[in-house]
Amino acid sequence: MRHIVIFKYKSTATPDQIEKVTSAISNLQNKIPGIVAFEHGINDSPENKNNGFTHVYQFTFEDADARDTYLPHPEHQKFGEFLGEMKIVEDVFVVDYIPITK
Repeated sequence: MRHIVIFKYKSTATPDQIEKVTSAISNLQNKIPGIVAFEHGINDSPENKNNGFTHVYQFTFEDADARDTYLPHPEHQKFGEFLGEMKIVEDVFVVDYIPITK
């Protein structure tokens, strides 16, 4: 199960603030069971179709049950509170999917 979270940061967000958010979301993999991998990066598409969404955070979970445990987990809730306190995210876009391979 993949859980992809893409942030559109406010223009006033500083690199240091964004790094604090990135560090905090990355640390969730050490606090919540069922997360088997975490990746992040910054949009580098030349197509200019990202609508201002720039920072991608991807979790890989063991399965959908692990994702469902993560969503209401107290550490995930703490991250959400921290994010709200930072007041630097303009919008967020989330996609969850199970990879289909042939």
